[in-house]
Amino acid sequence: MKLLVINNLASGFGEGSVYDFIRSFARDGDEVCVRSTDGTTDVRDLLGDAEEFDAVVASGGDGTVASVAYLLAETGIPLLPFPAGTANLLAMILASPAEPHALAHLMREQRLMDFDIGEIELSNGERFGFSMIAGAGYDAAIMEGAEPSKRLLGPMAYFSAALANPLPQTSKFKLDLDGEHVESEGLGILLVNFSKIQFDITVTHDNEPRDGVFDVVVLKAQNAFELIPALLAGLLDRGGDFPERTGSLEIHRAREVRVEADPPMEVQYDGEATNLTTPFTAHIMRRAARFFVSEEGWSLFAEK
Repeated sequence: MKLLVINNLASGFGEGSVYDFIRSFARDGDEVCVRSTDGTTDVRDLLGDAEEFDAVVASGGDGTVASVAYLLAETGIPLLPFPAGTANLLAMILASPAEPHALAHLMREQRLMDFDIGEIELSNGERFGFSMIAGAGYDAAIMEGAEPSKRLLGPMAYFSAALANPLPQTSKFKLDLDGEHVESEGLGILLVNFSKIQFDITVTHDNEPRDGVFDVVVLKAQNAFELIPALLAGLLDRGGDFPERTGSLEIHRAREVRVEADPPMEVQYDGEATNLTTPFTAHIMRRAARFFVSEEGWSLFAEK
């Protein structure tokens, strides 16, 4: 097997578990190519010949995985999200093991599934891909606030950043959802593909990252405290038995989305702050990313 490993040296705690994965994975006749970046080298430059490999491993956080998945979109090249960041939310949602030897075994099983990803175009023309959630407003402020302490606190950095900003900016939104015009107001807006966030909270009741549609969520609250009932509902909904999300969330569904905010709001995707603001447009790329999944992940997302 010919394997390409994209290794983000700046992700997570720098413990190098991806090298344990490589040692466990490699067998007679295999070729494993490791290409590293600390953020200086563009990941795009490391994937120029990806079609010559049987599979790609993206070692890093959710932002690294999102970037690699987007660059490989619609190629059919299988991708293993290797959890080497501080949160590793996608790997958790896919029910992938965290231990390197178990991940090597998972990859050998060759259980593959195609998932939707989103493409977002910002006001300056830049485009990014995201696997889980993109948005503007309060969530972007949390991502930016968490950045300095992610290595120290891990996932708790996001909770700490949320507590530090209980009265975030609100804006008036103009949304175009598959051609339908909607106006609203609140702390922010989320485009949801995978619905789970940190601490196993589900933003929306359904978790359908293969249905070709975003859940477009307006955070209707006027302050962070008004979101608490919705967060509690998300915690209670782990078993899928608590669909109500309270009036603090306004939920739409669309394939094509345009967002304007007054005043403008900063944009994030899969936990990566962009330092850019609304307006933006986004669309779903139907089943464009091919991931290695565990047996449990297959049972979670396979069509019934």
